[in-house]
Amino acid sequence: MTVTILVFQIALPLALLGWILLLPAGSAAGLVLQTAGAAAFLFALARIAQWAVPVWWLPWLYGALWLAVVVSIVAFRTSPSALPVWPAGRGWISAALGAVLMAAGLWFGAQALGGRSPPPVEVVEIGNPFVRGHFLVASGGSHPIVNAHMRTLDDSVERFQPWRGQSYAVDFLGLGRWGLRAQGWRPADPAAYAIFGAELRAPCAGLVVAAEGDRPDHEVPEQDRVNRLGNHVILRCGAAEIVLAHMRQGSIAVTPGDSVDRGDRLGEVGNSGASTEPHLHIHAQRPPPEGAPPISGDPLALGIEGRFLVRGDRLFGADG
Repeated sequence: MTVTILVFQIALPLALLGWILLLPAGSAAGLVLQTAGAAAFLFALARIAQWAVPVWWLPWLYGALWLAVVVSIVAFRTSPSALPVWPAGRGWISAALGAVLMAAGLWFGAQALGGRSPPPVEVVEIGNPFVRGHFLVASGGSHPIVNAHMRTLDDSVERFQPWRGQSYAVDFLGLGRWGLRAQGWRPADPAAYAIFGAELRAPCAGLVVAAEGDRPDHEVPEQDRVNRLGNHVILRCGAAEIVLAHMRQGSIAVTPGDSVDRGDRLGEVGNSGASTEPHLHIHAQRPPPEGAPPISGDPLALGIEGRFLVRGDRLFGADG
C-alpha cells in the first residue's frame, strides 16, 4: 500500500509536473498534447485514488501547480504562436506520450465519473449517521473503480454470496487537523485515527434487528476475517435494512428488538471485524431470507442527506 501511494499519488504527479515545466514540447501541437495529457491523467488519479493518504486536498494542490506551470510556460517561456505547429524529430516522442496520457486519463476518468450515477437499484434515503466531525468517502459509488465493494456482485464467486448485501456500501474515514486522517502515516493504535470514537446516530427510524458490541478493536492493520462485521448494528427501516459495521467495543447503545427514532445514539466508530484501520462501513440491503447470513440480502444503494456519495466526497457531521 505504501509503495503504491508513494508512486501514484506523489512521485508520478510530481514527475508529470516536472516534465511539462522542465521539458516543454517544442511545437504547438506537442505542447497542447503534453499539457492536456498531464491534466487528464492527474484528473483521473484525483477521482480514482483514495486521497486520505497522504491528504485529501493534495489533488487540488496538483491542479493548482499544473495551472501555474502552464501559465509560466505560455506567459514567460514559450508562446505557442511562436512554435512550429507540428513536432519534428524527437518532439514526436513527447507528443505521443502526451496523447497516451490523455487517452488513459480520459478513459479512467470517465469510468470514475460514471460511478457518480446511482446504480439500477432502489436508492434508500437516510440521514447523516455522524454527530460531528469531518469525513471522507474512501469507497463508494456505482463503479468498481471507485467502490471495491462491488466485486461482491460477481455471482460466480461463491465466497462472495454471504456478503453480497454490501455491494453498494460506503466507507468513511475521519479527517482531523490539516485534513489528516491519523496522527502519523499508519499508526498501530486505532485511537490515533480521527474517526475512532466518533459518535453514531440512527440515520432512520426503525427496529434494531441485530446488534453486537463485544468484539475487540484491533491494532492496525490486523483484522478479523471470520467475524467480518465486528461490532455492528442492523436497523430495519421500512422495507430495507441499514447495516453499520466496525464499531467500537463496548459502545453499542441498543439491543435487538429496540425501536429507535432518527437521531438516537447507536454507538461509536471503532476498528473491529474485517477492518484494516478505523472506519465506518454502512450499507443498505433487502432483509435476507430467514437463516441466511446477515448481509446476504439483495444490495440497495444509499442516499445520505440526499447525496449519492462517491469516493473522494466529504461529509460533515449533522451538528457541524
